[in-house]
Amino acid sequence: MTKIDVFAHVLPVNFYNRMQKFDNNLLAKNPYLHNDVLTNIEKIKAGLASDVKQVISNVNLNPEDYVDDKTSVELCRHANEELISMVKDNDIFVSAVAMLPMNSVSEAIKIINEQVVRNDELIGVQLFTRALNKPITSDEYEPIFAKLNELNIPIWLHPVFDESRNDNNITFSWEYELTQAMYNIVKKGYFQKYPDLKVIVHHAGAMIPFFSQRIKYTMSETEYKDFKKFYVDTALLGNSKALELTVDFFGASHVLFGTDAPFGIPPYGATDEIVSAIDKMNISADQKNMIYTNNLKNILK
Repeated sequence: MTKIDVFAHVLPVNFYNRMQKFDNNLLAKNPYLHNDVLTNIEKIKAGLASDVKQVISNVNLNPEDYVDDKTSVELCRHANEELISMVKDNDIFVSAVAMLPMNSVSEAIKIINEQVVRNDELIGVQLFTRALNKPITSDEYEPIFAKLNELNIPIWLHPVFDESRNDNNITFSWEYELTQAMYNIVKKGYFQKYPDLKVIVHHAGAMIPFFSQRIKYTMSETEYKDFKKFYVDTALLGNSKALELTVDFFGASHVLFGTDAPFGIPPYGATDEIVSAIDKMNISADQKNMIYTNNLKNILK
């Protein structure tokens, strides 16, 4: 059975080369870019089992943090074309997730209409928990959610640091940012306003499964049910028991195989560890098949 990793990262080479022209200190500011597996497809292949395929998304290097809106739009469009070509040229990639220029919401919507809708290789868009250091649920970004709901296009939700904080760390901060973004999506009533909205959250829904009873008894019944509408991946670097808790809360139909490759465990990521953890989960074979492949197919219909 083919296993589809829904959350694997790459760094399109031409996009990266162009970004370096705008900031000579990209590597110093973003040390995770030193991982050459992001750009070396042969190394990606070397680290994958033969039954694993990837949905690729750009590593979190977002043009709007470095350039003006016009340039950001151009960079995103070219990067999306590069992602499309990577899928067409490499059978290890089954599809890709588009980049959006968050300093131009109107142009982001044009990219959805003109690139995502018209190219089968692009199956969704990647949004981050914050854009231009504002919550992704800021009012100015809501038209993007409305458009994706209208077109039934899924969102891949990835964390970034809140730059107003001085205690950010890779172990816990991103999980907090994901949890807070999910909370904001629910509190803003997006699942009520946009009933076809589909959001795939990185890192197994972060803190939500463990604190599900706090949600149940401190928030409304509607809000509690709305948290269950998120889809989540399995990128916990292993940990069968935590993944079982994730399935307990979100349901097996809302959990998708995702690894965060090539990050987590050097050099290629934690794909093998996560596969092993899923295989050891105390759930049925049918539920494992849902996680590995069928849930993504159902989301995409």
